[in-house]
Amino acid sequence: WLKRAVLCPASNSAYWASAGMSHSLGASLKRNASRPGSVAGGARPSNAAATLLLDDALHRIVSKDGDRTKSLKRDGMIPLGRHSVFGDFPRELAPFAWSNVKPKPKALARSESAPGLGTYHAAFVGLGGAPRGNAPPPPRAGAHDKKPVPVSQFRGYYDRGDLPINVFHGSSGGKVAWKVDIDKIDYHHYLPVFFDGAREQEDPYRFLAVQGCYDMMEKGGDKLLPVVPQLVIPMKTAFNTRNPIIMCTMMKILQTLVLSGEGVGEALVPYYRQLLPVFNLFKHHNQNLGDGMDYGQRKRQNLGDLIAETLEILETHGGEDAFINIKYMIPTYESCIHAHA
Repeated sequence: WLKRAVLCPASNSAYWASAGMSHSLGASLKRNASRPGSVAGGARPSNAAATLLLDDALHRIVSKDGDRTKSLKRDGMIPLGRHSVFGDFPRELAPFAWSNVKPKPKALARSESAPGLGTYHAAFVGLGGAPRGNAPPPPRAGAHDKKPVPVSQFRGYYDRGDLPINVFHGSSGGKVAWKVDIDKIDYHHYLPVFFDGAREQEDPYRFLAVQGCYDMMEKGGDKLLPVVPQLVIPMKTAFNTRNPIIMCTMMKILQTLVLSGEGVGEALVPYYRQLLPVFNLFKHHNQNLGDGMDYGQRKRQNLGDLIAETLEILETHGGEDAFINIKYMIPTYESCIHAHA
């Protein structure tokens, strides 16, 4: 009846009476349905941090492996949580705390392509020069494989309570509560820390870091331009993880950064050599759906499309030298400005 009530005009008193509802309640429902943030009128567009939370919750429901955090920690792909605020327990004093953690693989003393390791350049003949079969192919490069996520400074700052931010648990979900006014925050100190925490894959670190980045960029204004050189290393570290989720999250933050302050796009041009090599690897990383339909377009998680969109924003707001520097790092990129000239 609620669906029919929303679609029915509020002036039909007989209908509301037959549905067991008063005319005032029906009119109230119609007013709420017309609001952009109401449940009946359509879901309010979720921000980037909330979208990540919803995606994780949906994955735990529909996927067989459930929560991926434990397996990723066990494989060393994301940082382990500390045993206490003072650090980790020593292995010799608390072996049970390290029982499920895989030891880090030892690095090879020689290159994998060195002779004697059974690889491509190894001698492949038997006694007397007799062949022993076909030589193995060269090892897989793994340029697109996910890399382990390094520990961020944001995690340590948050565990010690050094950040002026916490989670406000309300009836409509978690929100970010700032302990001080954002305009009074030292951007040179805190904004690089929040950018560094945007690569986290565990909450509440990821939620607070991503949403904190957007909140600070929204109120930053002229404070963003002087901090741009300090943001390059956190963005480069996030892109080098080769993790599509982390890369999409950081690209959205990069787009917002360029559009938030005047001159930020031009200030990023000298740092294209640190940021764009990974873009060149994943530029054509699109989803081949055939004649299917991608219902997740609103989430903007298609890596190839997001890279193309980011490059166009960088060229548009990067000044006259932006295109030649992008072309130097990504030879297949075509200008979105000169094409219409």
